Amino acid sequence: MELTENALKVLQARYLLKDETGRVIESPREMFGRIAKSIAEVENTYHDSAAYWEERFFEITSSLRFLPNSPTIMNAGKTQGQLAACFVLPVEDSMKSIFDMLKNAALILQSGGGTGFSFSQLRPKADIVRSTGGIASGPVSFMKIYNTATDVIKQGGARRGANMGILRVDHPDILEFIRVKRDAEELANFNISVAITDAFMEALASDGEYQLVNPRSGKVVGSLKAKLVFDEIVASAWQSGDPGIIFIDRINRANPTPLIGAFESTNPCGEQPLLPYEACVLGSLNVARYAHNGGVDYASLREDIQTAVRFLDDTIDANVYPLPAIERMHKGNRKIGLGIMGWADLLILLGIPYNHRKAFELARKLMKFVRDTSRTASAELAELRGVFPNFAGSIYDAPGMPRVRNATTTTIAPTGTLSTIADCSSGIEPLFAIAYKRFVLDTELIEINKLFVKIASDRGFVSNWLIEKVKQKGNLKGIQGVTADVRRLFKTALEIPAEDHIEMQAAFQEYTDNAVSKTINLPTRATREDVARAYLLAYEKGVKGITVFRYGGKKGTLVKFTDAD
Repeated sequence: MELTENALKVLQARYLLKDETGRVIESPREMFGRIAKSIAEVENTYHDSAAYWEERFFEITSSLRFLPNSPTIMNAGKTQGQLAACFVLPVEDSMKSIFDMLKNAALILQSGGGTGFSFSQLRPKADIVRSTGGIASGPVSFMKIYNTATDVIKQGGARRGANMGILRVDHPDILEFIRVKRDAEELANFNISVAITDAFMEALASDGEYQLVNPRSGKVVGSLKAKLVFDEIVASAWQSGDPGIIFIDRINRANPTPLIGAFESTNPCGEQPLLPYEACVLGSLNVARYAHNGGVDYASLREDIQTAVRFLDDTIDANVYPLPAIERMHKGNRKIGLGIMGWADLLILLGIPYNHRKAFELARKLMKFVRDTSRTASAELAELRGVFPNFAGSIYDAPGMPRVRNATTTTIAPTGTLSTIADCSSGIEPLFAIAYKRFVLDTELIEINKLFVKIASDRGFVSNWLIEKVKQKGNLKGIQGVTADVRRLFKTALEIPAEDHIEMQAAFQEYTDNAVSKTINLPTRATREDVARAYLLAYEKGVKGITVFRYGGKKGTLVKFTDAD
C-alpha cells in the first residue's frame, strides 16, 4: 500500500483500532478490510453478493482513490458503529429542548460526528420567561454552555469536537452573536455563521433597514440598518474568520424535500445543509488519480463513482444511529454526499494554473460529470432497492426527473485528514503552501509538495538549496531559478485573488446538490473592504455560503509556513 509517513502517523493517532491500553492492534490493510467487510454486509439485506462488493469496496479504498468520512473509517465494524460525519439538531425555545439537544450532541461528538445547530428559535436576551417571571439570557449564553460541554466531551471523543452555531440575521440578538468571537477565548469549539436572508440583501443593496423578529412571539420588535450589521459581520470576520455567512433562502430554494421541513443549519464546515435531526454520510474521490494522457480518465472515474455511491448508500444501512429520530430522518431521505479531493493536484498534473479560465471550465465539466453519474447510479440503485421513502412530494417526484434512491448525491467536503491519508491536496482548495508544518492532533507533520519536487527534478532545477528555500518561504515568490510557468502552476492560496477563490467555489456549486466547503484565503494585509467585496461577490455568484480567513487573523492556525514559527 502506498501510504506516506504522514499518512501512517495520522492513521496511528486517530483511525487504527487500539486495545484497552491504547496500543495499535490493526494494520492499515486490516483497517480497509474492516471497513469494506462491514459496509458490504449490507448487500445481504438486498440479496446481493456481499463477498463481491467487499472486494470492490476494499480495492477502491485501499488504493486511496476513494475514502469515506472519518467516522466510517474509525467506527465501521465496531458495536458503537456510528458512521456519519454530519448532523443537525433542532434547538427549540424551552429549557428541556436546549438541554436534551446538548445530551444528544454529546453522543454524536463522542462518536466523531460534527453537529450543527440553529439558535434562531431561542427568545432574545431580556425577553420575558412567563413560567418563572424571570428574563431570558439569550442564544449566545446557551451557546457558551454547549461550548464548555464540548470541551469536556472531546477529551474522551474520537476527534476534536466540532459544532456549527447559526443565528438568523433578523434575530434581535444578532449583533451580540456577530461580535462574540472577537474574543479569541469565546466559543472555541464553534464555527459560527449568520443566516442571511434575501430581504436583508435587498435592504443592504438599497442602503435601507430590515426588520428584527422575536422568535417567541413572531412579532416585529425593531429594525436595523442593513449596512451597520453587514459592517459588523465584516469586521468580525476580518479579525477572527468568524462569522461566516450562509444564504438561508437560497439554501431552502434548493431543498429536495420541502414537505419534510426547512433548512435552518449546516454541519460544522458548512458544506452540508441538513433538516432537523438529519444526518449525511460523505465520501471523496481523489481526482488526481484520474489524470491520464493530459486529460481526465472519465471511464475509470465513472466506474468508481458508481462503486462509491453504492458504498455510501450501504453505509446508511450499516450505521448504528445515536438517536431513533436521526435514523428515521436519514433513512427517510437517504442523503449521501460524494465529493472530490486532490483538485489542485489534478490541475498541476494537467499543467493548468488554479486560477486560469481553463481550471474553472474543467471544474464545471468534472463536477457535472460527478453529479450526473452519481444521480444515474442512485437511480439504478432505486430500481433494485426502491426510491428513498420521502420521495413523494420531493423535487424528483415530477415528470422528467429521475427516480432516485438518495435525495442528494453530491457534497464538496474539506477532507482535512482524509487528504493526508490519500496524500493529495484537500478538497477543491489550492495548495496552501508548497512546504509547511501542519498539526494533526498533537502530531507535527512537515510536508513538501511531491509534485513540485518531481517537476523541479524533471526540469533539472531541483537542488538542496531550492528545497530549503521553499521550506523557509512556503511559496516560490522571489526564488531564483524557478521558471515562470512553474511559478504560475504552483501559486499558493494566499497568492490567488479572492475573486478567483469564489469563482472556483461557484463553478463547483453549480453542479453540487448540497454545498461546497471552500475557504476564501486572504493575505494578512487584506482590508475589511476586501472581506466585504468577497461576501457581496459570493451572493452574486450563487454560492450557498462563504467563509473568509485572513492569514494570521486568528491564533493557533493549524497550518503554518515553516519559517513562520
